[in-house]
Amino acid sequence: MTVYVVTVPGTLLTELTPDARAELLRALRPADPRSTDLGVEEGLDILSFFPDSPAFTLHLEVEAADTGSAERAARDLASQALRRAGLGEKEVPLGDPVITGIATE
Repeated sequence: MTVYVVTVPGTLLTELTPDARAELLRALRPADPRSTDLGVEEGLDILSFFPDSPAFTLHLEVEAADTGSAERAARDLASQALRRAGLGEKEVPLGDPVITGIATE
């Protein structure tokens, strides 16, 4: 198994309340890429918003056998965390995950 850092883009079509944001970050905390050398080096935050835009990116650390599995795992993790925060696919559509890098421990 390999540790990957995966970027998952998305767009908020509804307001992200402070409570929903806190719950989303809590749900994603185990996948924080800052625990990897790559995450620290690149200064990756779990959740980043584009200025003056509802578009965002999630940077997630996942362990998988290959890149395809890593992308699916990151998308599933993002979807589950958004649902836990009370946001469904219609409120927050996600784009295609992209491998940002292979992390080193």
